[in-house]
Formats: sequence, structure tokens, C-alpha cells
Amino acid sequence: MRRPVLLLVAAAVLAGCTSGKPEPTTLTVLASSELADLSSVLADLRRDTGVELKLDYEGTVRASEELAAGVDHDLAWLSTNRYLKLKNVDLPPSATTMLSPLVLGVKAGKAEALRGASWAEVAGRAAAGELRFGMADPRVSGSGMAALIGVATAAAGTGAALRSEDVTCDKLQGFLTGRAFGASGAAEVVDEYVKRQDDVDAVVTYESAVLSLNASGQLREPLEVVYPRDGIVLSDYPLMLLKPDKRAAYDRVVEWLRSPSAQRAIMERTSRRPVDPQVERTEELREPIGTALYFPGKQEVVDALLAAYDRAGEPGRVVFVLDHSTSMAGGRIAGLREAFATLSRAGGFDQFRVGETVVLVRFAGTVKEERSVVVRGAADLEALAGALASAELADDGTAIWSALDHAYRIVGDGTVVLMTDGENNAGMSADDFLAAWPNPPARTYAIRFGEADPVELDRVARATGGRVVDAGSGSLLEAVKEIRGCR
Repeated sequence: MRRPVLLLVAAAVLAGCTSGKPEPTTLTVLASSELADLSSVLADLRRDTGVELKLDYEGTVRASEELAAGVDHDLAWLSTNRYLKLKNVDLPPSATTMLSPLVLGVKAGKAEALRGASWAEVAGRAAAGELRFGMADPRVSGSGMAALIGVATAAAGTGAALRSEDVTCDKLQGFLTGRAFGASGAAEVVDEYVKRQDDVDAVVTYESAVLSLNASGQLREPLEVVYPRDGIVLSDYPLMLLKPDKRAAYDRVVEWLRSPSAQRAIMERTSRRPVDPQVERTEELREPIGTALYFPGKQEVVDALLAAYDRAGEPGRVVFVLDHSTSMAGGRIAGLREAFATLSRAGGFDQFRVGETVVLVRFAGTVKEERSVVVRGAADLEALAGALASAELADDGTAIWSALDHAYRIVGDGTVVLMTDGENNAGMSADDFLAAWPNPPARTYAIRFGEADPVELDRVARATGGRVVDAGSGSLLEAVKEIRGCR
């Protein structure tokens, strides 16, 4: 008589166990490459929810392009959805899962000089050969693009989101002088740093990657995290639902990832900051990250950054053709000397860079001096700072086009910057010069001040693909900064 009752009880228990077990589900996910470090967390997710996330890895910028074009994944999990937003597509439902700012991981010997540094100070040290680092390719990786955004925003100095007109190659070039190696994504640049750690000073990547590297046992010298004081780009890792019919499983995943226990697991195993303010942070994640920079609001800004990145290239060659006729006496020659001293000593985004070749051609009625300096370190910068300090002026005329002709014979694949305050009254005429160089080998940028003929300067500069900048509308230093350096 009791046996059927026992069977019913057993059946009820089994039914209860079966109904409480999550139904196994597999979701395909297009994910940023650095999320490979979540494998143990995702194993716990599968155990607790029955949902297995199968991640296909790609750099954030490239993955955003693929999402805009349409990809066959159930979810996307990128460092940010802001690149996707720029594509003018409807953003899918998303939930923030964790946080990590872009930082510099710097060896102790270099970190002391960079604690509390601005992006300009980082760029200045890179330009002077005092900081060599690795960074990911901004064409592919969100971390690489975030670095460009940080540098360019600080260089623009507007305190607002970047506009395309704020982005100039010369501002990025000093920073990129320090780039010792690149890699396709945030995960790959960390692996490459481990291989090259004896030869480089730093890596530009996410805070989580630097802290995880320090804990990995792979470094012979730990890295100090440097947060540029004028702002960082913060990644918030949104999990995005691409296929509405996967909504139930997606909701289970989001609920689990944002639970206090999962947030602690993510923090402890990957060194990313929890989004839940109630989760107590580990000591290494209590450091304030400072100001978050505005993210560009238009795709054209990202395109301008990539164009500037491509143009920056290797350190170039600049030939300065400098008027030293007597009309330059007084404030004009003083301004010229000050400009060169500042470009050599001031640091920041605009100074002369390691690897750059600077050629000074002084002229009056004829070419008076040609001096070439390849910048290899502080001594060369100091030599440039004083190169014009005692240069004498001459009263034998102003041979602008003969001096420019001389510059073209030595410019190679560089750029020419012509600075004059007079009208041509010796040597070749403008017509003679243009006839001699029907296919100019380099662009000429002319800085005009004083009585220099604007029409003739403009005609020649435009014929070479360059232009005229009027120093009278601003400082000579700003004019030199504006047009030097990028090809």
C-alpha cells in the first residue's frame, strides 16, 4: 500500500529538480579580443544559467564595421558601442557589464617623471626619445583608437568633443614617434609587450590589462599605471542583443553578469572595475581615474584621426629656408629665434622629434649657410635651440627664389618651410623658379610677415601643393607649429 506513495514522492522530487535546471543554450558572440580573459567567468555563467557564450574575437573598431554591415551573431560584446553609433545604425539593446579606462603601463624608472602627466607631456617625452611604447592598431582596436582620441583631444585644447578640424597630423606625430611596436588588438599588444619588455618602456592599453600583466608573473619589471591628468577614454563593455529571438537567454546572461557575485568574479579575475557601486573594489582599483574625455560625435572625426595616423609615419625631413636680410632686424629675427628655441625646449605636442632631420638654410642676397641636424637626443635639441642665436644678418639683398631652389636640391622626400619678410630683389625670379621646377619634389609652406609679396608667395606655394600662412595674424611660433612636420 505504501509503495505507490513513495513512487509519487520520488517522481515529484525528480520533477522539481528537472524544472529548476536551466535549459542549455548556446549563443554566438562577436567580442573584443581582450575578452578572452573571461573564460573562467563564462564557465561559471554556463554552470549557473545553462547559457554557453561562444566568443569570436575581433578588434572593437573592426568589429563595429562588421556589425554595421550585418553579421550572423546572436550577441556582440565590445569594449564600447560608440564606434557602432557613429555608423548611423540603430543601436541594439545593450547592458553595461564592467569598466576599464585606457592608461599607460610604464616601467618604474620612467613612471616617476610621468605621474600626473598630461597627454602633452607624454607626447613630449615620446618625441624626445625618452619614452618608447607599444600600442594597438587604431584601424582595428578600440584601445589604439582611444589613445589617438586622448592625444588629439588634449592637443586641441577645446575642452569639448573632437571635431575633424581639430585633428592635425603634427599633433599626433610627436606622440607616435615613441611607438616602438604595434599589434592588431588590445590582447595582442599585451602579448607583444611581454616579448619585447626588455627593449621598451611602456604599453598603452586598458588598466585591466596592465594590472593582469603585473599579476601574471611574465614581467621582469612591474608596470605602474599612469592616468593622464587631462582625461581618459573609458570602456564600459556593453553586451548587445543582435537577434530578438534570443532575448530570454540574453536576459539570463545580463542578470547573472550584473549580479554582485559575478561582478566580484570579473573584478578579481580580470581586474576590470565593477559597474555595481555596491561591490567593494579591490585596492588596486580604488585609484580615481580622473576625467573621462568626450567621445567624437561623428564618423568623420574618426576618419580624420586615421588619416593623420597614416600621414604621421616615420620621422621626416624639414628644410627651413630662413630670411636673414637686414630687414629682419629687431622683433622679426627675435621672433624667429624664439620659435626655434621653443620647438627645441618646450616639450609637448610641437617640439622637434627624435629621428627628425631639420635643415636650416639661411639666406639674404645669396645662401649664407646650410646646417643639418638629425635629432637623436637632448644635445641635438639644444643645438637647434641655439642655432640661430648668433646668426648675422646681411644687406646684400633678398634672393627668395634662389634660396628655395637650393632647398629643393636637398629636400629629398621632406617638406620645405619658407620664412621671409621681404620682396625678391636678387637671384632667380618666381617665374624662373617655377620653370626650373615644373614638377616640384616637395610642398612649400610659406610663412609671410612684414612686406613680403602675398600674391607671389601664394602663387609659388600653391604650385608646389603648399600654402601661405600669414604670421601677422598670430604669433610666428604658432605659424611654424601649424605647418611643419607631416607629409
